[in-house]
Amino acid sequence: MSMVQGPAVVSSAVMAEGPTRSIDGVALAVVVVLFVLVGVLGFYAARWRGGGKEGLHTLDEWGLGGRKFGSWVTWFLLGGDIYTAYTFVAVPAAMWATGAVSGFFAVPYTIVLYPIVFLLMSRLWSVSHRHGFVTTADFVGGRYGSKPLSIAIALTGMVATMPYIALQLVGIKAVLTVLGVGSPENPLLNDLPLIIAFVVLAAYTYTSGLRAPAMIAVVKDVLIYLAVIVAIIYLPAKFGGWGHIFDAAQTKLTALSPATGKPVGAIIPGAASYSAYWTLALGSAMALFMYPHSVTGVLATKSRNTIRKNAALLPLYSLVLGFLALLGYVAIAAGTKPTELDGTTINPQLVVPQLFLDNFPSWFAGIALAAIAVGALVPAAIMSIAAANLFTRNIYRDVFRPNVTPRTEAKVSKIVSLVVKFGALIFVIAMDQSTAINLQLLGGIWILQTFPAIVAGLYTRWFHRWALLGGWAAGIIYGTVAAYNVVNPATKQHFGGSIASIPGTDVQVYIAVVAFALNLIVALLLTLIFHAMKLADGEDITRSSDYGANELNPKVIEMSIKLPRTPIA
Repeated sequence: MSMVQGPAVVSSAVMAEGPTRSIDGVALAVVVVLFVLVGVLGFYAARWRGGGKEGLHTLDEWGLGGRKFGSWVTWFLLGGDIYTAYTFVAVPAAMWATGAVSGFFAVPYTIVLYPIVFLLMSRLWSVSHRHGFVTTADFVGGRYGSKPLSIAIALTGMVATMPYIALQLVGIKAVLTVLGVGSPENPLLNDLPLIIAFVVLAAYTYTSGLRAPAMIAVVKDVLIYLAVIVAIIYLPAKFGGWGHIFDAAQTKLTALSPATGKPVGAIIPGAASYSAYWTLALGSAMALFMYPHSVTGVLATKSRNTIRKNAALLPLYSLVLGFLALLGYVAIAAGTKPTELDGTTINPQLVVPQLFLDNFPSWFAGIALAAIAVGALVPAAIMSIAAANLFTRNIYRDVFRPNVTPRTEAKVSKIVSLVVKFGALIFVIAMDQSTAINLQLLGGIWILQTFPAIVAGLYTRWFHRWALLGGWAAGIIYGTVAAYNVVNPATKQHFGGSIASIPGTDVQVYIAVVAFALNLIVALLLTLIFHAMKLADGEDITRSSDYGANELNPKVIEMSIKLPRTPIA
């Protein structure tokens, strides 16, 4: 979850009486103007901070912004990277639909997250700076000397990221739907604005690389802060204060669901939900910085100190996220009706956009809706770059062309980033939104299975490379099967959520945490067995001093140019 992983809240089959949507011209104009401004900034970013004599023709420059982002740029970049458009749509949508367990867990999860960033990511930055690593799979390959393990980490990152990119489109689609853009009878007209937005995104990402989302993130975050702060001050006063808001939420969420005969949700987690709540928070916190796009933001910084400063400053976003989540309850008190273009089908994902459009002047609603739309562009760009870097470095180079030049690497990565974005676009247009959400939930389970290899490697070389691969496979298989066996009570479809009972018990927990525990147990047992068998282990090209290096320490290699790269078996 690259951002905050959204809960599985999909369009409801409930129908509400109402006319077909009309277009709000003023709000639409504001969104278009701000989108054009962001597009201009994206193309201008190619000139920002230069690219040295090589220009943007190496992965270091194109894919990591030259590795020279300071504290402020990094704060905005990581904020835009973690707190995505889908976060700002799905978290309050979950609060509106089912309450705190599936919605508010995102707040403590981001609080737990930053000590992990402080401790782990500075070590990853240091060893990556010394050896020119661009991805976590680079690090795993260098640390364990294992090409299969490196490929497994790369493929997991790519597969987990793809549906995450697709889900950013959910935020843009929510904005366009609320604005009345599109037609339920004409699929082409309905999807055309989305296609245009992603063509622009693809063009400026190809041209400017990571510099584009870094620059745009500043605009996005300013707009988000403005919209949320104004809303959290004005709306509670308008709707009778927080007491009335929580009472309204309590009434709605304690009503019985026709599908299950149980309450539709809970305003605060009950005793039966404690395990699900804390494991969701912990598992999500452990998983987030295993995602390739989060690591890309970290490795783009100019020093390990920059990462630690941001670990201390980024909790400000968690404060805003908490306020944003509560807007789901505000929407209940406001009587917000989040309907699709046909004016009848209820879709919880539209709650926050609709809340702004209903209760603010059109010009300010346009600013808030633009913040959500722009909030999709930043993480989508970073995610596509990160996925492309993984393919280029750990599939194309490691498997097919070990002696590829840095310039060719950058060229391949640019092309792959385009393929990734358009693949995500086709995925969302051609498939049901619930499919993208289900795959993203699976992605959160899968990406956590890379944690042992990456994090253990930052501190110890004790684990055997084949044991880590065995643990990874066990966690992936168990997590996928367990998620498949979760059936949505309303739709009767598999992959109906990410919470399930621990085998042999009635304790409901986040599936990824159980899969991770199995992964770790298998890796521990196999390591003991393989050490006892004296099975050959791979070569470790790192040294203990690499993990505390700062920006003043010279690199061991200069991006694989000056010295030949050590092959991994």
